Amino acid sequence: MAPMAERSPLVTYALRLGDDALVLSHRLGEWVTNAPQLEEDVALGNIALDLLGQARTLLAYAGEVEAVGRGEDDLAYLRDERDFRNVHLVELGNGDFAVSMARQLAFSTYQLALYERLQSSTDETLAAVAAKAVKEVDYHRDHATQWVLRLGDGTDESHRRMQAGLARVWPFVDELFGSDDIEQSLVAEGVAVDSSTLRPGWDDYVDGVLAEATLERHEGLRTPPGGGRRGIHTEAMGYLLAEMQSLHRAHPGATW
Repeated sequence: MAPMAERSPLVTYALRLGDDALVLSHRLGEWVTNAPQLEEDVALGNIALDLLGQARTLLAYAGEVEAVGRGEDDLAYLRDERDFRNVHLVELGNGDFAVSMARQLAFSTYQLALYERLQSSTDETLAAVAAKAVKEVDYHRDHATQWVLRLGDGTDESHRRMQAGLARVWPFVDELFGSDDIEQSLVAEGVAVDSSTLRPGWDDYVDGVLAEATLERHEGLRTPPGGGRRGIHTEAMGYLLAEMQSLHRAHPGATW
């Protein structure tokens, strides 16, 4: 794959959004048959499928703009770890169910705010993706919100686990709102959304949920923002890709 500096800003931006959705879709799919109840298996599976649909469109668009003959499957299954541009938060291992719900609250609140604004993009494809996805992501956020409220304001044990879940994901939140020259060049053209401007609204919503759930922010150690966007990932990412890509790499070009 072409080094990041040689890629057009639009290709990089589409990859960032698509990779976020693709990787989180895989993580949520891991809950199928493992969720705490049958209904939750279905709910998380459906959310994963929503994200996968977003990822397919965005990766296909990145391949179209890149114009070197690669499609969505090539970008999903034949890139190496350093070529992925997703944030660290979405690659984080599922852990306790409360960890996954804390991650889902953090990411879906960010993604909903992003897509709401991206509907006004001057890029017709990105605007269309956002317009279709915004209703899906509104449900994703509501689903996560209800679980955080239920666990946070439930029993002593569920409260403890939900607080621990927040502590696990909080160090990865700042990266969601990092911006760089690539994003800013597209913002100037009306194509992209300035991620840094999404933080105040995110704080307002999440703080409201935490207050109602009798939970507290975790203001401890934070990871430097932007690592995943530069292709520098956590240890979890390599294992995730090994599982996600194994069949395609073992049988290149296979169809069924």
